[in-house]
Formats: sequence, C-alpha cells, structure tokens
Amino acid sequence: MERVLVTGAGGFIGHHLVSYLKEKGYWVRGVDIKEPEFSDIDADDFQLLDLRWKENTDKATEGIDHVYSLAADMGGMGFISANHSQILYNNALINLQMTESARKNGAKKYLYTSSACIYPEHLQTEANVVPLKESDAYPAAPQDAYGWEKLISEIACQYYALDHGLDVRIVRFHNIYGPYGTWTGGREKAPAALCRKIAEVEDGGEIEIWGDGEQTRSFCHVDDCVEGIYRLMMSDVHEPLNLGRDRMVTINELAQIIIDISGKKNVSLKHVDGPQGVRGRNSDNSLLREKLNWEPQIALEQGLQGTYRWIEKQVQAAQS
Repeated sequence: MERVLVTGAGGFIGHHLVSYLKEKGYWVRGVDIKEPEFSDIDADDFQLLDLRWKENTDKATEGIDHVYSLAADMGGMGFISANHSQILYNNALINLQMTESARKNGAKKYLYTSSACIYPEHLQTEANVVPLKESDAYPAAPQDAYGWEKLISEIACQYYALDHGLDVRIVRFHNIYGPYGTWTGGREKAPAALCRKIAEVEDGGEIEIWGDGEQTRSFCHVDDCVEGIYRLMMSDVHEPLNLGRDRMVTINELAQIIIDISGKKNVSLKHVDGPQGVRGRNSDNSLLREKLNWEPQIALEQGLQGTYRWIEKQVQAAQS
C-alpha cells in the first residue's frame, strides 16, 4: 500500500483530498496546524505540526511515497490584501522546507498546489478578460505577495526536479469552492461569503458586495478539484496546469445564482468599497484537456446548491 501525505489536511481542499485518497485505498497521513473544523478526521495518521519548521517537515515526510503539498496561510481577498508580509514569510518557509524534506526522505512524487494568483496583473485589468494560459505566467507580475510566493515555490519545485530528480507536478487552482470550508471569520472566499450573507438576510433585505460587482471570475467545485489533483499526480505531466472551470461570471451574477437557490425573492445588492483583487480572471483549460483528457464537470448552479445548503445549516446553528 502506497503511503501518501496531504499537508493542509485540516483545511478545506485538504480534508476533501484526504477522504478521496482513502476511498482510493491509500494509507494517508494528514498534517496541519489544526484539525478539520467541519468533518471527522479520515486520515490513518493525523499530526498537528507547524510546517514552517524543518524538523516538522522532516517528520511529516518520513516514510512517505507521494506528497500532496496544500498547506498555506491564505484566505479570501480581504485577508490576502491585508497580510502580504505574513503570507510571504509563512508560505515561503512552508514550501521551501517541504520540498527539501520530500527530497531528503525519498518521496517518489511531489505535487505542489499553486494558484491563478501567479498570473500577471496587467492581463487581468478588464472584466471581459481573455482566459489565462499557463504560458502567460511570464514575464512575471502577480498582483500581491500571495501570487509572488506561489510563483517562487513553483520555481523551487522545478529546480528540485532539475537538480535532484524530484518527480514534481504543479497545479494552479482557480477559485475552488464547496461545502465543509471556511464560511465566516474573514478568511472565507467569495462563494462562501455570499452564501453566508444570503443565508443570514431576511427576504426583502440586502447584502453587501465589494466594488460594483462586475468583476469576473470562474469557480471550480472541490469535488472536481480533488479529482483533477489525483489525475495530475497519476500522469506524467510535469509542467504547471490550470485547474478550474472556464465559465466566467460576474460577482453580481454569482450572488443572483445563490439568491435563486435560497428561494428568497427580494434580496437586493448593496455595493460598497472593499478589496476586489484583479478585475477579471478566467481559466484557459486547453492544456488541461490536452494533457489529462479531462476537465472539471460540475456546473456552477449544481455545485452552489450543495454549498449554500451546507452554509445555511451552519448559519442556522450559529443563530440558535
């Protein structure tokens, strides 16, 4: 039985990935600084470790065949735009230590989870943006520290492959959403934040949207995300790949889809000042389809249905 490690296993994507890999029959070690908040621990071995420090990354990777490196200090735009130095410091430490420990302990495969935030800001200044191809990453000009650190860690992985033969894969996430993730507290992302606001408001009320709501994004359900991660790990593809849907919607449209799911008839949108990130972003899935003969399948309305109902239950429980 191959032994796999998932870092960030107490987080949103990480705990979904642990469950997916267990169903595939792997022995799974999960590592994080916290346990999963909204679900049981599915890992065979779960360790609470701060992966900024070398002794902990050495311990985490000991006896491991495949490493899925998801651990990161991150959140939605409100968090990312206000914590540049913290994000760069913590995530650089985590990822550089993890790559070195995986090499040192003889991991057979290493998958690094990067982000669409690595793409140049000047390619994302219009709402009707041209979908981003993997080759658009250079010349590099990410908007914020989160994107810069992700790009630096991509490069580190590629050099470890070149210098040490580490069998690396790199995936660039585009706005992953779904149930059992952060939905309040300041680190939640747009779909979860909107689901919470709509679940909290009475019919006939209003919710706040940062900016004019015409900024655009594409959104990928977490079930598609973990399947894509696994397909990439099992492939022989070593170049970075986008992982996201290629359907672009405005934040206003996203909010309206969730309002329709909620069944509330008269929820209005109030536009206020707030961090918005880039004006537009969409995933070009051409290389993903070519290399994996696959792309995400879950429609936005379908994925948001389950996401909203789960967050609605959390809101109701918190209010009772």
